[in-house]
Amino acid sequence: MQLGTRWSVGAPTPERLPAPVVLAVRDVEAQLAEVDTSQWRWTLTWLEGRPVVELDDGTIIRVDHAGVVTTSIDGGEPSADGHH
Repeated sequence: MQLGTRWSVGAPTPERLPAPVVLAVRDVEAQLAEVDTSQWRWTLTWLEGRPVVELDDGTIIRVDHAGVVTTSIDGGEPSADGHH
């Protein structure tokens, strides 16, 4: 695993993130609109050359070997459509 970077909820995503992952990040952030996320951060790491993005609440966005973006919470069942 290779460490990437951290950024605040609502801040611009790292430029090297693929567009489908950026869309998944924005979808998760939209679902949290009513929550105070002012202190929350995303953490980007790279596993086998693919991004893994984790939010402080345990939400994880991954890209599988086929390039499918999934979102899960605390290792729960992933969803390919970006919903928890």
